Amino acid sequence: MSRFALDCRIMPCFPVRHCIRGSKMATITKRRWKTSKGEQREAWVLAYTDAAGKRHKEQHDKKRDAEARRTEVTHQVVVGTYRADAATTTVEDAVADYLKLLAGRRDRGEHVTEHYYRTVEGQLRNYVAPTEEHRAKQPEKTRIIFDGGIGAVKLSQATAKVVSDFRDRLREAGVGVVTTRRILGSLSRVFQNAVGNDLMAINPAANIRVTGKRGEGSKKVVPPSKSDLAAALAQAKGSLAVRMRLSASAGVRASELYALRWKHVAFNAGELTVDGRVDAYKNEDTTKSVAGIRQVPLSSAMLAELRKWKDAAKSSEADDLVFPDSKGGFLDHKNILKREFRPLLTATATKAEEDGRKFKAFNWHALRHFAISLWIEAGLQPKTVQTFAGHSSLAVTMSRYGHLFPSDTHRNVMDQISSSIFGDGAQMAHDAVESL
Repeated sequence: MSRFALDCRIMPCFPVRHCIRGSKMATITKRRWKTSKGEQREAWVLAYTDAAGKRHKEQHDKKRDAEARRTEVTHQVVVGTYRADAATTTVEDAVADYLKLLAGRRDRGEHVTEHYYRTVEGQLRNYVAPTEEHRAKQPEKTRIIFDGGIGAVKLSQATAKVVSDFRDRLREAGVGVVTTRRILGSLSRVFQNAVGNDLMAINPAANIRVTGKRGEGSKKVVPPSKSDLAAALAQAKGSLAVRMRLSASAGVRASELYALRWKHVAFNAGELTVDGRVDAYKNEDTTKSVAGIRQVPLSSAMLAELRKWKDAAKSSEADDLVFPDSKGGFLDHKNILKREFRPLLTATATKAEEDGRKFKAFNWHALRHFAISLWIEAGLQPKTVQTFAGHSSLAVTMSRYGHLFPSDTHRNVMDQISSSIFGDGAQMAHDAVESL
């Protein structure tokens, strides 16, 4: 037995129930008492010492529960994953801690916008740890009712199996693949924050994957056709027409479009500087990533239209917005869609039907897709497209728009990758063919 005890101290490779050191640090005793009514009661008390030498006591109704807990906690102490607060802290508590962290970062302007905060809060409060208080704040028509959350689960019981079962309940409730991935991503960050606060030893959501059916999930980008965009632009007037044309030529996101000021338009250099964005709550911030700060060339026709728009503007100083609302502030994108863009698409569809033509409606973000597809069609290299689009990496560009590049461009990209790893990959391939 002494040999096993020595081995246990060196490496905990034996089951905990056979570990001599483990049995000494955790004991189970029976407790008896009488209630105020004189009724006899009994329970089982588990007493154990953690790695820091602190003594803990837990009471269980059944002996087998106390024994199971002793096995669990002894193993955690031996392998170094034991966290005292994990037994009393719930996932809902961890969610509240994480949201408090995000709120602080939002208030300090540390790359957390109001829109991002509310999105994450919705994911966590609607699905992970639903609360009646949060539901009561939602409009009845859009209220989300999901009862498969894990808010009541103790962190000590939050295993990968618990998370994977939660994932399956989301999918069974009809939550899409992309949304499920985002919810699990937020949950993973909740657990990672708990790890940082020493409430957990590992993140149980770190390696949980979401697999959908073939064709389900992210779709390949399909930009609107030139004829459909031309038909819509023919119906557009005033500021809406200028905004649509700029979006469809410079590839700016709606949030970036509304943050543009006249100082960002370089008429002599013929380019547009993008370095900010405005969220749904009209809070101004930097672009989504460092790569989002960029200069995009503008055509002579687009520059001429912007010059005409500037000359007609009430305020056109360097810091004035290119597309302000009636009070000089930021435009409201939801309002734009409701009052201008969707009615425009309806009018365009009606006109097309009258003319015996087909028209396929598109969303506002498709204007950005249209611009990027034109750059690709014009023969710009993938790296250049990435730069103009403001993507964080070339991988993002290729994953979203790779199917639009001609096959010889794909081959050149592969040659560049091969060359960076093996030397001149293209030359190697040529030499191999010559040697046949």
